[in-house]
Amino acid sequence: MARVFVYGTLKKGQPNYKHMINTAKGLAKFQGRGRTVEKYPLVIAGKYNIPYMLNIPGTGHHVAGEIYSVDDQMLQFLDEFEGCPDMYQRTLMRIEVVEWEGKGGAGEARAAAEGVLECFVYSTATYPPEWVGLPYYDSYDSSGKHGLSYVLRESR
Repeated sequence: MARVFVYGTLKKGQPNYKHMINTAKGLAKFQGRGRTVEKYPLVIAGKYNIPYMLNIPGTGHHVAGEIYSVDDQMLQFLDEFEGCPDMYQRTLMRIEVVEWEGKGGAGEARAAAEGVLECFVYSTATYPPEWVGLPYYDSYDSSGKHGLSYVLRESR
């Protein structure tokens, strides 16, 4: 099982969460909530209002999201879903645990108790330069007060 941190449309209550609970695509087990140890710019960009975490450590905010344990099948689905490696790149990042529900081995429990885990995160280093000038968010909600509702793939 791999650990994945999601910060955008794959979170609970967001437009693509349905994929995280579709066992035909693999297994994803919610472990808890967290936020990036380093600051990153989280922007909403493009004509479909897609959330992107720009891979510019030290800029922006500590981005909030959810931690999942996923099997190889789900990880492969997420790579395809996220357009990895072209649109997003899957990289390891340090995530501070804010709230932990996960049950796992002693090593996992100890890491969670210490407050920081390494998780795969889909961020991007391949973005138009003007995205750096967009507003930065610390948390994503498709129906947030930013007014930039995400456009589902099936509606594009």
